[in-house]
Amino acid sequence: MKLLLDTATLLWISHDGAKLSATARAAYLDSTNELFVSVASLWEIIVKNRLGKLPLPAPIEKLIEPLKSSGTVRIVPLSEDAVYRLAALPNHHRDPFDRMLICQAIEDGLTILTPDAEFSGYPVTVLW
Repeated sequence: MKLLLDTATLLWISHDGAKLSATARAAYLDSTNELFVSVASLWEIIVKNRLGKLPLPAPIEKLIEPLKSSGTVRIVPLSEDAVYRLAALPNHHRDPFDRMLICQAIEDGLTILTPDAEFSGYPVTVLW
């Protein structure tokens, strides 16, 4: 399965795994699954950290680099098609970063690993 980690899931995997559900933990640890992180999540973490809304135990690079270098996750860029998809996306969810993740998941056929129930209002597969 191809899993797109939402921002909270990414942070929990990188430094606070106790917050993951049993299903999320199993999916994350299943080596047959491919794990993806959107640059939108990295952007969100940096923006919220700089605004003082998201304290981090280490700089973002230090949290992400072990996941990247181990081959655990792949960082995916924003595609033009995913960005254009925002124009037609219903406004069920107001968080612009989450809306971009939803567009990427739809565009690339990814399942989103997220605890956010609002994602279910969109035509995307959610796992938690």
